[in-house]
Amino acid sequence: MWGSIFLTVALLGSVFSLIMYFLTIKGYENTLKPARLGFYFSAVFVFLAASVLMNAIITHQYQYRYVFNYSSDDLPLGLLLSTFYAGQEGSFMIWLLFTVVIGFVLIRYTARREDLEPRVMFVFTLAVFFLLVMVSPLLKNPFLYIWASPTFVEIDKINPAYLSNGLLQNFIFQSSSNNQTFIKITPELYGALKGAGISINDLILHGRGLNPLLQNFWMQIHPPLLFVGFALSTVPFAFALASLIKNDYKKWVTHAFPWTLAAMMVLGLAIMLGGYWSYGVLGWGGYWGWDPVENSSLIPWIVGVALVHTMVVQRQTQKDGSLGRFAKTNLVLAILTFILVLYSTFLTRSGILGDSSVHSFVAPGMIVYFFLIVFIVTFLILGFGALVWRWKDIESAPMDDEALFSRELALFTGAVVLLASALIIFVGTSAPIFGVSVETRFYDQMNLPIAIIMGLLNGLSVLIRWRYNKGREVLKSLSPSLIISFLITVLLIVAGITDLMFILLTFSSVFTIISNFEVILKIRRKNITRWGAYLSHIGVGLFFLGVITTGGYSVQKDVDLIKNRPASVLGYDLTFLGYRTIDNGKKYAFDVLVKDGKDSLLLSPVMYFSQLDGSLMREPDIKNRITRDIYLSPLSYSSDNSPNGADELGISKGETKRIGDYEISFLGFVRDENQMKLMMAGKPFEVGAELNVVYNGKTYRAVPKYISGGEHDEYLDAEIPELNLRIEMTKLDAAGHIHLLLSKLDEKPARTNSQEIFSAEISVKPFVNLLWLGVIVITLGFLFAMLMRLKETRISVQ
Repeated sequence: MWGSIFLTVALLGSVFSLIMYFLTIKGYENTLKPARLGFYFSAVFVFLAASVLMNAIITHQYQYRYVFNYSSDDLPLGLLLSTFYAGQEGSFMIWLLFTVVIGFVLIRYTARREDLEPRVMFVFTLAVFFLLVMVSPLLKNPFLYIWASPTFVEIDKINPAYLSNGLLQNFIFQSSSNNQTFIKITPELYGALKGAGISINDLILHGRGLNPLLQNFWMQIHPPLLFVGFALSTVPFAFALASLIKNDYKKWVTHAFPWTLAAMMVLGLAIMLGGYWSYGVLGWGGYWGWDPVENSSLIPWIVGVALVHTMVVQRQTQKDGSLGRFAKTNLVLAILTFILVLYSTFLTRSGILGDSSVHSFVAPGMIVYFFLIVFIVTFLILGFGALVWRWKDIESAPMDDEALFSRELALFTGAVVLLASALIIFVGTSAPIFGVSVETRFYDQMNLPIAIIMGLLNGLSVLIRWRYNKGREVLKSLSPSLIISFLITVLLIVAGITDLMFILLTFSSVFTIISNFEVILKIRRKNITRWGAYLSHIGVGLFFLGVITTGGYSVQKDVDLIKNRPASVLGYDLTFLGYRTIDNGKKYAFDVLVKDGKDSLLLSPVMYFSQLDGSLMREPDIKNRITRDIYLSPLSYSSDNSPNGADELGISKGETKRIGDYEISFLGFVRDENQMKLMMAGKPFEVGAELNVVYNGKTYRAVPKYISGGEHDEYLDAEIPELNLRIEMTKLDAAGHIHLLLSKLDEKPARTNSQEIFSAEISVKPFVNLLWLGVIVITLGFLFAMLMRLKETRISVQ
């Protein structure tokens, strides 16, 4: 209740602040201070609401639906805290939280720089208002009680002491699809429990928990950084609209530039940390799969980087007192960057990408879907409507005819190339809206030529002067870097790079590195913050080289490893040593000894069944070397300890597998109402596994059973006389996975020695460290550039 109250008060505070800032812009006196206080007031209540949510998560208050759906009492503290933003409601909440924190800094920043505060903060507070509406009690409120609308809670989350309570009997339901039992939490049940003195927190002992794919160290870093980047992208948008409000377009670039660099630095780092997370967890062997959700955050980053390049040009060409070049372009790109952040939010949270992405959110409902569209359309109209209104008043300095060989033209061309890449990715990412899917090779084939051009421009732009260059001077300045780049590329061709497009990309990447490093050597004794752009370009070159080596020259192979029997694969000797339980018995690590001559290492990929949905989860293990990564991804494990003449099969609920001449489908568990009552009463009960066995086009039903609760657990075979077939269930778990033993009815098999087989994919990824090093260098470059541009704003104030 308190959380909802705090958010409502914060919403009212933002409305008050908006009105006061608007009146200040209109020239009213004594309204600026109340406007500022209104924003502070709203921010404080956002902090209070966030504190209430975090406390509810830490103390396992499952009466809140959000806390029940995404947290659990068995998560380590770091991951437990990360459930704050694991769902839609929490992700909007953390976006809002970071936005108001940035607002505190932005008020102080703009208050010291002319009359910026009212105009900038009016636009910025409008964004805060929309985020507050999104988490209000009417939409994606994280403080909604679990009984507010019917919620089905799995019976294993319920306190066993209350299962025999008569109050629950009318609220017990069983799913027809998987035979799972639930308690339906409704207002009526809540009222009955309250009347009996039983709280919901007493009834519900465990939450559903965090998605297994999210139970990773980077869950604590990647999403928060991403939302900091989203929040920061609001600031250039606010500065652009502030300039349109005043009809003054000269100084806004200077003031917005460090914020733009900060936004792109954080957003870019967050995106690549997400790639590193995918590389180490998903087991797909890569760091980027052109997943629509990945792309949706990449697009505004690319547009924002294009904005950085055209901002440089406008700042540099203002030195003659004019407005500078590309003034209109900068306004368009600043607005577009923020609009694309909102579009990214719409794609990932509207449910549109549910069938085309591995990590999109579920559909939020029509009201929220509609409001997301209103959110985008409002700022789209506000931004581009104001731009159209002022279009004739914006007079950019024209490009000189003689400036064909100039740094400003090279930078502008680089921005155009970036925008072409963003457009390609935008089209492919938006395709699911129209029911069309795009293959990853579409992105690869379309972006590879763009990357080549980008690398050449990154090298060219830093070696030529502003305004006008003679062709002879250009050739003279470029020659050393071109020659060195050519020689290095030849060496790399000899080393094994043969694909023509990869050769061209190699040359352009090396040229980027050499030319920018040459400039750093020339300015090494000056302020280190001047290195920013050159470091970023070097990082891009290193990144592209890492893409070439990993994307074009990685090798992989599937292998079946028999325990304690070495196998030679890709030049390595692999020996499966066995498996062990980890994480309190919830997961299994499969130890594989990898030998490379005298050198040896241990890889331990992990497999386990998710208790969230019963699916099999696989986590690779990676050994990082300077020149390569050895990447081992698990596929399956089997233990051939079955009797002579018998076959063993592991199968999950809903799966169909073939073994010998039989096709077996596991439909689900069979438990009648009486057995459910016995189970809830703690008495012996039985559960069957319903199977369909298809042989020669005919289908047979079999139900092997498990009896639990007596002195010893028992398994009852199922027989299909027509097939002379016996089916024994030897193991089952709550995740919905069973092991079956198939044998002939007229045979009495004898046990044989066991043989354990671990199947995995091993891959070797050469020089992947170039890619990660490139990310680090790019980030450092943005940081240095931001510090330099921030210094410029201080000078302008003085």
